[in-house]
Amino acid sequence: MEGTAGVRGHREIDLSLLDDATALERNDPGGMLRATASAGAQVRESAALAAETDLSALADEGRPRAVVVAGVGTAARTGDILETVAGPRCPVPVLAHRSAGIPGWVGAADVVIAVSASGRSPEALAAAEAAGRRGARLVAIGAPDTQLHALADRFRAPFIPVPRRAPARASLWGLAVPVLLAGRQLGLVKVNEADFAETAARLDADADRCRMTLESFVNPGKSLALDLARSVPIVWGSSPLANVAARRFGDTLAANARYPAVAGALGEAGRGRVGLLDGVYGGLAEAGRDIFADPSDEDESVTRLRLVLLRDGGLAADEEEADGEPSAVEEKRADAVQQLAERRGVRVSLITAEGGSALERLASLVAVPDFASIYLGLAHGFDPMAVPAVSEMKELVSP
Repeated sequence: MEGTAGVRGHREIDLSLLDDATALERNDPGGMLRATASAGAQVRESAALAAETDLSALADEGRPRAVVVAGVGTAARTGDILETVAGPRCPVPVLAHRSAGIPGWVGAADVVIAVSASGRSPEALAAAEAAGRRGARLVAIGAPDTQLHALADRFRAPFIPVPRRAPARASLWGLAVPVLLAGRQLGLVKVNEADFAETAARLDADADRCRMTLESFVNPGKSLALDLARSVPIVWGSSPLANVAARRFGDTLAANARYPAVAGALGEAGRGRVGLLDGVYGGLAEAGRDIFADPSDEDESVTRLRLVLLRDGGLAADEEEADGEPSAVEEKRADAVQQLAERRGVRVSLITAEGGSALERLASLVAVPDFASIYLGLAHGFDPMAVPAVSEMKELVSP
């Protein structure tokens, strides 16, 4: 399909394209694969830029009553990362605020972190303006020399520049690191330079494993894209950390691959959404399938569920001290839903967290799905960098 809105692509998936590096590069003119592969470099660059920003004023007034991370899309997702990495023992509430302005209760006792990759998001600008008016401590994060930068200067608030080289969804780590460093200055998280270095190394390693020149059978990003082809993905995370990664995967599947996905926490799924496994795309669609048949002989007109299970056993020492749900309960729930899916013939893709810190473990759950969403979109003929519906939406709602 190629319409007046600039939409291009094809409903049938071209799986052979995934092993043609030349075709992949040609179909990715904006360089989304390259931008996503820069995640490790983003961690290093943002950590360096944040270190050059004087954040000492943040801590001068002591511990805040609450921290609000204001933005939309990927910018708001950084608030979820701060809350999750801080963990259940965080001394103050952390709220990812996704609407214009800030909650009515925010005042001088609170901190507002306004995040916008472009530096001109209406939601982030309204939040910064409201925070400055109410006397709340403000930190602004985004592209330099923009409206957000000007607002920070106006209210004499620290501004952490994040050079914009790609869409926000490909800049998650560049935006998240300054948010985490602001949280560290406030005493909310204990991330250190070693954590950032290990996270960057993990992202570099996964980018290398998912590079376009590697064939599908050794490339985890391409393999996951193949798993998801012609399916309705259900992405569930077994822990709060994995839940953030699951929702992130839902975001990138929608934008990069234009696939609808159900994404969220496994704990919530067990209260009702697990019923999807019995539905018309789940057990009913699989009932007539011969489990011994060659997958290439399957009826491609039948849409099936594909369960993507993100598992994170957590860090044993932290879990023993934390007040949250024990990791043993989370693991038992993950085992149960995997068993339920397999009983119904619903196929499961499993991604398990690795790493020594919460931040590195999150990176290990995010990196491969990021690449999978791009490869899936490319196999349908989409340019993952250009999302016409997003551009049209902005035009329709702009003043």
